[in-house]
Amino acid sequence: MSMGILLPPVTQVTITPTTTNLTLHHRNRSLDSALQRIPEVDVTPSPECEKVATSILSTSNVHSCTVAKTRQRDEVVSLGSDDSGILCGSESGASDATTRESSIQLSRESLQSADAKKGDSNDTENESGATSSADEEKNCSEPDTERTSCSAEPDKPEVSKSFGLLRLLESKVFDVAMAIHYLFKSKEPGVQSYIANKLFSFPDIEVDFYLPQLVCMYIQMHDVAEVIHPYLVYRCRQSIDFSLKCAWLLDAYGSDIAALSKKKPHSVKLKNLILSEELRPRNKMAVSLTVALEKSVQTAAASTMPSKKSHQRSQSDASALTSRVGINGPSKLCLGDLSTGKAFDNGCICFDSCMGLVNDLKGRKTECTCLAPRLAPQLEFLQALILIGKLLSSIPTKEAKTTRLVAELTTLNLNLPARVWLPLNSETPHHVVRIPPQVAAVLNSKDKAPYIIYVEVVEVDDIYSSPVTPKVMPTLRHTKSEENLGGYDNNSASAFSMCGMLCDDNDPDWSKEDDEISRQYTQLKKPIDRDTISQMSQDSSDSREPPMWISAIDIRKRLSESFHEIKNKQFTHDPEDPSAAVLKEPWLEKEQRVRESSPYGHLATWKLLSVIVKCGDDLRQELMASQLLQMFQKIWEMEHVPLWVHPYKILCLSNDSGLIEPILNTVSLHQVKKQGQLSLLEYFIKEYGPMTSEAFLSAQKNFVQSCAAYCLICYLIQVKDRHNGNILLKSDGHLIHIDFGFILSTSPKNLGFETSPFKLTPEFVEIMGGDNSDMFEYFKILILQGLIAARKHQDMIIPLVEIMRSGEWIDLNL
Repeated sequence: MSMGILLPPVTQVTITPTTTNLTLHHRNRSLDSALQRIPEVDVTPSPECEKVATSILSTSNVHSCTVAKTRQRDEVVSLGSDDSGILCGSESGASDATTRESSIQLSRESLQSADAKKGDSNDTENESGATSSADEEKNCSEPDTERTSCSAEPDKPEVSKSFGLLRLLESKVFDVAMAIHYLFKSKEPGVQSYIANKLFSFPDIEVDFYLPQLVCMYIQMHDVAEVIHPYLVYRCRQSIDFSLKCAWLLDAYGSDIAALSKKKPHSVKLKNLILSEELRPRNKMAVSLTVALEKSVQTAAASTMPSKKSHQRSQSDASALTSRVGINGPSKLCLGDLSTGKAFDNGCICFDSCMGLVNDLKGRKTECTCLAPRLAPQLEFLQALILIGKLLSSIPTKEAKTTRLVAELTTLNLNLPARVWLPLNSETPHHVVRIPPQVAAVLNSKDKAPYIIYVEVVEVDDIYSSPVTPKVMPTLRHTKSEENLGGYDNNSASAFSMCGMLCDDNDPDWSKEDDEISRQYTQLKKPIDRDTISQMSQDSSDSREPPMWISAIDIRKRLSESFHEIKNKQFTHDPEDPSAAVLKEPWLEKEQRVRESSPYGHLATWKLLSVIVKCGDDLRQELMASQLLQMFQKIWEMEHVPLWVHPYKILCLSNDSGLIEPILNTVSLHQVKKQGQLSLLEYFIKEYGPMTSEAFLSAQKNFVQSCAAYCLICYLIQVKDRHNGNILLKSDGHLIHIDFGFILSTSPKNLGFETSPFKLTPEFVEIMGGDNSDMFEYFKILILQGLIAARKHQDMIIPLVEIMRSGEWIDLNL
């Protein structure tokens, strides 16, 4: 029988007619002040009180229990209001409260009502025990106070527990990690609703880290899916990037359940809802304009008498939009067809219209009112990258794969620039303008064909509303057919070219004089007709800097130095491993080289990004490993342990494909040994100088700190498949592990032949100076410090794995 203490009644505030300022609630009153007034009594029950009697309840006992329950419930409400502010009256700024605040208030009330119901059920269960104890009063040797506390004890633990949880949920220490943990562990509907509404108050970037956990709970736990559904829908309406990531994760984690279930799961319904373009921002302007367009079309169709319209010099945006949507819109969409040059064009003209150009000049945000598909261009762009990876996997040799990759990327470039982006780098809004084919490379893999591409992007203010960069260097096909395209493919920032594309030749509001003006303006913007080679030579020679004279001696000296430096630093081209020379090139040099040869390099917001496209592999465990790496990094930074790790981003597009963030300025140990034919210590001496030099000692320290960190990680999450191709060496000496496809007791083909807890080879110890050196002792100290810090903050690690284990996709033998 659970025991408890009955709290004394809390004095209520009395309101008199002479009071000018009414105080309905004391917000700063603590529960401790009420607990101090409880007398210290012995609450140990006697043996007679522990027996449960089956006698009939008397009328007086029932009345006393009812009064006690009512008084207890009043005290609970008053204490809850004193500590949490649930029963506060509306303050001065209540009229400006948002939907998030109201939802949190409702969740508080539901949380309190759930606790009250739980308290009532506990009272009902203990009525018989309390009455039987009263009937046996003559046989009990304890005082009346002890019997009173004995009968009232069962409610106290529930009350203190519920309000202790409410205090935690409203405290400043309650963060996203705790919210996800309690959302997974709690089974109370009121608590789940409160935490789900609490997600609205956290920064989006913090919640996005736990998006895989939210999606996994949405798929596996129906009660949690009901409470977090409004949050996911709200975020999908606000962000295109979040919508796509949510849909991809729902597809990746829900594919196994969808295949086994006969009924369509709710996760599939949400994914279809996102991809159906129904979750758009609620734009009043778009709704009103759509209604106006429908009325205008109906009015035009109802009119039977022809009316002769006079000449009008300009055409309104509404008539232009009606012409496009009704006549030219659906027939001109070529989404997914790479041969048309419009594979990533959704047909939206709102941002290139007259109003869009004016808003862009004034710094205003333009809203899309034509209901063009928002997600389709990005979906088609990533689908094209995935199809290239699947095509390369069927080609036998590495050299043939590289040739085919260059050809496919050249075709893809015909459809760029476009309103597409790299989702791994979406924290900085940008548009893709070009993918240099000659810089891409097929990575070294035995069965699959992952490849790395370098993407030229232009940073913008907003992914969806910012105008797309005009095409600078059209191909020969686009140049020859420029007259037939009407200047639209050149993305000319001209209202005349836009209206010329939208208007029909038979439009009575458009005259021949307007056509002549538009044609003259287009001729001014049209580049000179020439072939592709001359176009490339002119673009490459077009420099914004004045000519600079350099003497012949300086040129000869620089060429000699660069030749020796490249000979020592760079890898030679290997047909069996074409990625070695590409990855060895320093990033700054690669970026400068690509920018100088790019027709978009002169733009101030130009930037070079990179991404690895991987097909045929399940990246879901890679994604969880990436989260664990970030958590370990955060823990060691909090505890000031100098361990170094490099987490990299993972994006699952499905259960067998995804994108991986490359680690810049790195080469694998396999490539080091194959290209240099040297031991690891000899390679360090070649790269950084003698063992007593400052560069070598700095690289040695970096190596020790990173090697200790990854040894700990391999031990804690049981990473397997550790060969030289999965271990990278950074240009500053840091060691980096990649490819975490086999973790938590899983191994290739489940053979379990790797029994070592982590990989520490004699070559690694040799770089540290031997097993008797100071750096090796430093390595062991770092191992111990990192292990203690990880054990101290294990609550940050374990919930991540527990939530993901609830799905059927992860195979653990713990």
